[in-house]
Amino acid sequence: MTTKLIKVKLNDKEYELPVFKVHTLVLGSGAAGLNAAAQLSLNGIKDLMIITEGLSMGTSINTGSDKQTYYKLSMCGAEADSPHNMAETYFANGSMHGDLALVESSLSARSFINLVNLGVPFPRDEYGQFVGYKTDHDPRQRATSIGPYTSKEMCLKLIDQVKGLGIEIREGRHAVELITLEGDCRRVAGVITVDNFGKFEAYVCENLIFAVGGPGGLYKTSVYPSVHTGAIGLALMAGACAANLPESQYGLASTKFRWNVSGTYMQVIPRVISTASDGISDEKEFMPPFFKSVGDMNGMVFLKGYQWPFDARKAIGGSSIVDILVYIETIIKGRRVFLDFRSNPAGFSFEDMPDEARIYLEKSGANQSTPVERLLHMNPGAIELYQNNKIDLFTEPLEVAVCAQHNNGGLAGNIWYESTNLKHLFPIGEVNGSHGVTRPGGSALNAGQVAGFRAAEFIANKYYEWTLDENEVAQALERSIQQVVSFAGACLQAGQPWMDELNEIQERMSKSGSHIRSKEALDREAPEAWKQVQRLHDSGCSVKQLEHLKYAFRVRQLAFAQAVYLDAIKYTMKSQVGSRGSSIVLDREGNHVHELLDESWRIASEDLSYRQKVLETLAKMGGEVQNKWVDCRSIPENDAWFETTWARFRKGEIYS
Repeated sequence: MTTKLIKVKLNDKEYELPVFKVHTLVLGSGAAGLNAAAQLSLNGIKDLMIITEGLSMGTSINTGSDKQTYYKLSMCGAEADSPHNMAETYFANGSMHGDLALVESSLSARSFINLVNLGVPFPRDEYGQFVGYKTDHDPRQRATSIGPYTSKEMCLKLIDQVKGLGIEIREGRHAVELITLEGDCRRVAGVITVDNFGKFEAYVCENLIFAVGGPGGLYKTSVYPSVHTGAIGLALMAGACAANLPESQYGLASTKFRWNVSGTYMQVIPRVISTASDGISDEKEFMPPFFKSVGDMNGMVFLKGYQWPFDARKAIGGSSIVDILVYIETIIKGRRVFLDFRSNPAGFSFEDMPDEARIYLEKSGANQSTPVERLLHMNPGAIELYQNNKIDLFTEPLEVAVCAQHNNGGLAGNIWYESTNLKHLFPIGEVNGSHGVTRPGGSALNAGQVAGFRAAEFIANKYYEWTLDENEVAQALERSIQQVVSFAGACLQAGQPWMDELNEIQERMSKSGSHIRSKEALDREAPEAWKQVQRLHDSGCSVKQLEHLKYAFRVRQLAFAQAVYLDAIKYTMKSQVGSRGSSIVLDREGNHVHELLDESWRIASEDLSYRQKVLETLAKMGGEVQNKWVDCRSIPENDAWFETTWARFRKGEIYS
């Protein structure tokens, strides 16, 4: 790695900006980025560095659920499985390219065993079989777990490996701009960062592993960890192609401490209440009028335990009515909603519940008199989790909302996880939009690990040599630095406060770009989003000191991402895709969600033909966005003849 200094002016003050040159740079330190770094080193890439906001930040190391799932090929019992079978499961969920499905299936065993070898204690029996269970959208028992902190333990073991390999890690760096080269072959050439003290650095690199996670900072109601923002906006600003941006996952989660209330949290059937905005007055159980009986309501609450994601197919007559009613209370009425584990819902009776819920609780021995006692019996760790975060379920209700949880879409990548239109950029982890409309629970953890193996292998075999032209890089670096310094200068002088700008982004996305969508709202809000982008470009957003510049640049990329996401969602409505995945489209000509809701609660049916297509989105800084549907590539078929495959592998033809 080499270093040089260049002089820049910020508001008439001169600063020295260091420029580092490193062969391959990993941006982000979640489970995907850490594995990519380790595999790069093991594949012979030693001029390597990780830059990150912090090893203890991000989604992977700070999130979980009742039973955080890892999805992999079956490795237990007599049930037959194969990469092609697993790929068919992925592909059947819609809007996922078949070759990506096959890649994520084929490398699932390798990725999983790598984690086992690093010490992640996935359960196995006395014969060495890795036991599994069925997760959502999973026809086999491919799922496994070590409990609520699966991804955290993955990160801890991967951090140990990365440190053991001697890979340099620089924390406290916030990416603010990608350096790109234009011309016949557009490519990435580095990144500019700002640290926690407002000092800029530039990193020139041959390859950039872009492992920045999902767009957690876009939403007001979010279960992404508060320390995780995401940075997909940087790549969208650089012109990287995206895939399936509208396809995200939403569900009920606690808001004081961000955590999915899935599994036993709902299966013990807490009392669901709402209050006025003060969180105390006008307490009431708001859901009973919408169900035939208390038993029917409690059955739907129970089902939310393992039907946790909001699902368009369950909006009418299914468990997702619970999410809709919570949305109405919180977003439309401005009230607050709580799960109260201290007492049963009014009229509660085990005998009145549907058989599925009653039998489950009986077999689990969960016949205690209150929800918190049932939870203590079935899953004491679920109570301890909140106690560790200063919430006592024995004495206080748990505030919840319908929150953004995962983006199935993201940046478009090929089968080696290289950007489809910005060479040498490798989006991996949640920022890569490989998933379709729905996905098996836990497949995201597998996808991130697979991507690390694939990107590292490709770089080691195809992008090992330096190819950057120094003059082109110098010109691109100068352009990028000028843009960054200009924005920083504006933010230090004027503009609307950065927090106000961020609130505008998050409120707009939670109201118009999450699980409840309408043409009227998007026609109104999408243009406003682009106005905000232009306002920030012209005037910046106000920060009082250099140390807060990182927040201003965060707002800048989130605003651009917000505008592109809303544009993509608006395009799906224009295409009349309808309600699908984890979102519904309000349509006065559609099907009525519930007889007690007004006529605005009619939803469009899904046009299933779009399950055979992927939405590609390409944005430009001026606000021009190109959306188009492309046909899903099928799952590759080949004879897998050993001799010919071996020959192609020896010659390196598999990387072409």
